[in-house]
Amino acid sequence: MSGYGQSHGHGHGHGDDERTFEALPPAGGGGFTSTWWGRAWLKALEDTALDGQQLKAGRRHARAGAVGAVSVRPGRITAMVKDRDGTAYRGDVLVREFSEEQWERLLDLAVDSAGHIAALLDREMPPHLVEDAAAAGLDLLPGIGDLEAECGCEAWDHCPHTAALCYQVARLLDEDPFVLLLMRGRGERTLLDQLQARSASRAAAPTARGGAGSDGAPGGGPEGAGGMPGVSAEEAFAAGFLVPPLPAPPAASAAPGRSASLDTDTPPEPGVDPAALEFLAADAATRAHRLLSEVLEAGDAHNGTTDPGEARLTVAQDAVRLAAGSPVPWLAARLAAGSGRTRADLDLATRAWRFGGASALAVLDEEWAPDAEALERAGVRLAEAWADDERPVLRRAGGARWTVVGAEAQLRLGEDGRWWPYLKAGSRWSPAGPPDRDPASALATAFAAGATGAGG
Repeated sequence: MSGYGQSHGHGHGHGDDERTFEALPPAGGGGFTSTWWGRAWLKALEDTALDGQQLKAGRRHARAGAVGAVSVRPGRITAMVKDRDGTAYRGDVLVREFSEEQWERLLDLAVDSAGHIAALLDREMPPHLVEDAAAAGLDLLPGIGDLEAECGCEAWDHCPHTAALCYQVARLLDEDPFVLLLMRGRGERTLLDQLQARSASRAAAPTARGGAGSDGAPGGGPEGAGGMPGVSAEEAFAAGFLVPPLPAPPAASAAPGRSASLDTDTPPEPGVDPAALEFLAADAATRAHRLLSEVLEAGDAHNGTTDPGEARLTVAQDAVRLAAGSPVPWLAARLAAGSGRTRADLDLATRAWRFGGASALAVLDEEWAPDAEALERAGVRLAEAWADDERPVLRRAGGARWTVVGAEAQLRLGEDGRWWPYLKAGSRWSPAGPPDRDPASALATAFAAGATGAGG
């Protein structure tokens, strides 16, 4: 067991060599991991465990939320896991730590590419770093036999408790690959400090080696390296004072202003409805306020949450958008007529709009036909979304729609790759919730809406 669960004392700061994650909620019907490194973690578990039935039991434990808070520290992960009868056992999984020399090699590889560090800071595990590490004899991700189990139930191999812990850790790894690096022996803060120091040392190395030009000036004269024209340091420093700093952006108001009342003693022109105009003015003010708030908060209009499809709405689509604002009944009736829908159709359309705007409306109204390649990708995604013993029976209902056999539920695939939950309401299909990239999560939303009666 040499190398497992031992603290080598590589300068971990207090508070940086252990992290505790609160117990996660039940996993629902989807897979436990969506990242390639999370799947590699689970493959190491499945290749290590000798008893497939123990793995299935552990997966059920994790899916049911039986795993408590997870403690992660160099060489070891720990959690209390409850059986169905409420008995709790402490499960530990041991992971081999890297030696000091191995960490030196990994740090060198990481600073060789700014992309490696940028990916880690973005909470992603860069594949090239893993490949480069493997070429240097460092297996960053665990392999067969690398996950050693210890449990209070005294099982000699992976039991349901340690398997459940591993499934739960896969969810943590999805969110933060630094969890894996901590198991290998380095906390996030310590690791980033060491990477920063190493990068700074490399950047200073050319100067330290005396990289001066023939005239004694760094870079070989005023034109700099490669013959590109340069600017003197004095000019560059002075130029900063020529342009005044931009003023701070104004703060957005808490709410849009109120529109002026059009109810006056002067009779309106024929065909002009003051109440309808007031409604449209209030809607325009609300949209303008939202757009301004997004620009001020994000600094870029394209970073806002507005549905990009709203900028290209047809008259009929915009009537649905307005109706989603719950106008008075007589206005809703006019909007139904303007959209070419019955009142029942308009209610269904506004329900879709509230779940996802123009994209949701397209899924409700339009039945697009995926090409063979898109259909194959959808089939693969549906097959991977559930474990073999939990997958519902789905029957394709034409286009990009799949109905659950024996249930009044349906999945619809949008052209953007998101899955939309639907429920049968009388003789019609009704949107049941917002979309999800995971078809299992979308279907769980549909079932939850049906259980609460919110699908009609």
